[in-house]
Amino acid sequence: MKKIRLAKKDRDYFKLVQNATSTNPFSEERFAIDKQIAGAMNVTEWRQLIPKVVEAIADRLKQLDPQRQCRFQDFEGDDAQVMRYTYLFEVYHNYSLSFDDFIVAQQQSEMPLKVSFANTAIRDLTTRGFTENEAVQLFSMFYQIRRTFFFIHRSLVGKSQSMRKLRMDLWNNIFTYDIRDYEKGLWNRMEDFSTLLEGPTGSGKGAAAAAIGRSGFIPFDPAKKQFATSFTQIFLPINLSQYVESLLESELFGHTKGAFTGAVSEHHGVFSLCGKHGAIFLDEIGEVSIPAQVKLLKVLEERTFCPVGSHETRRFEGRVIAATNRPIDELRQEKRFRDDFYYRLCSDCIHVPSLAERIAENPDELAELAGHFTTVISGSENPPLVERVLDVIDKQLGVDYPWPGNVRELAQCIRRVIVKRHYEGHGAENTGIREKLADGITTGSLTADELLNGYCRLLYDRCGTYEDVARQTGLDRRTVKKRIETHKKEHLTDNQR
Repeated sequence: MKKIRLAKKDRDYFKLVQNATSTNPFSEERFAIDKQIAGAMNVTEWRQLIPKVVEAIADRLKQLDPQRQCRFQDFEGDDAQVMRYTYLFEVYHNYSLSFDDFIVAQQQSEMPLKVSFANTAIRDLTTRGFTENEAVQLFSMFYQIRRTFFFIHRSLVGKSQSMRKLRMDLWNNIFTYDIRDYEKGLWNRMEDFSTLLEGPTGSGKGAAAAAIGRSGFIPFDPAKKQFATSFTQIFLPINLSQYVESLLESELFGHTKGAFTGAVSEHHGVFSLCGKHGAIFLDEIGEVSIPAQVKLLKVLEERTFCPVGSHETRRFEGRVIAATNRPIDELRQEKRFRDDFYYRLCSDCIHVPSLAERIAENPDELAELAGHFTTVISGSENPPLVERVLDVIDKQLGVDYPWPGNVRELAQCIRRVIVKRHYEGHGAENTGIREKLADGITTGSLTADELLNGYCRLLYDRCGTYEDVARQTGLDRRTVKKRIETHKKEHLTDNQR
């Protein structure tokens, strides 16, 4: 059969489609390519653009091949590769909404669900020239691509430049800079690429880590019509600052029965629970002791570990994502973070911006986030409620409020405004606490307990978590929580007098 040679006009058009498949979907470059493909240069919103892109490509393919019988191998020379990616783009977008519905359903189940549209999608791929095995592999990749877009797009909102960069960085972290390289040979080798997230407390490092961790490649089993596992089970977060040094190793690597006093049964640590398609999120990595860093470094380099009390070597096949709210260079200079451990962790370093940084870049960011959190909290879009929330923020905090607790504080602010229609922020309250502590120290009117209670409360309002306060004061988490709650009661009683 004679090969088909594309006319120059068609070749140029489908090369645009080929470029779109390998360009980061969160980038301005991809948006510009999509506008060219759709012939819709005046469209400014992505939601409006994508349907036009899909429709334009479908029309162009129909003109080229009215009977829809062509395979990519039917084209001559380089045109075959151009059409290969065009057909991949076509089939992927034909099922993108079906994948979205499936992802929403799978979120509610720990067990893999049946994929009702799998057979037709795989058949569409084989019709375009892909072998059965290739089609199954590509269907698995389609699922990964859609999950990645789903979690990044829905959980990390904001139009500021720093948030656009964050979304692009997360996408590249999962698929590399060019997804074609990923498809050819990296899809099953990403466990060797560790990630370090840096950013202030409450800025969204957990959401960024979850987007990476829930987006790993999961193979499809055509016999069962299921993916190998549910993505709800492949992301394992652990906050390292919650555990005292003596228990941390057990939480990470597990222990055998009788390994130490209190080890009444075998315990599986997170490294044992994380499978090949999964990822472990080590939050507050900057607070880990040097001996613990050495053990973690060994796991990252050798991919093996032993439970406490055992000589049995186990293999770790997942990815590692770590996060810190302290500048990593500062920790290294203070000799609190080993250089070799840093270099093994930093395959990719991603900055998660503070809320103040985002608002400074784009003042509309606050309103967009308020709309997002209000919808999440109330279960549906509620513009009047958003307006009330923004009105309280504007009148009671002002445009220069620094948001020390970042997006976590904003979410709590919105909840408090919904309940009380009032939020004074941490700054005003902290000022009052600082003044009382300073006056008490000057006059000698405070007891040691009152002083420590107030100091813990001051740190808590600044940091946002009991773990951060415990780390800074050297107290255990339960003691910190008790002291903060005591101060809140004393503070409330003083205000009621």
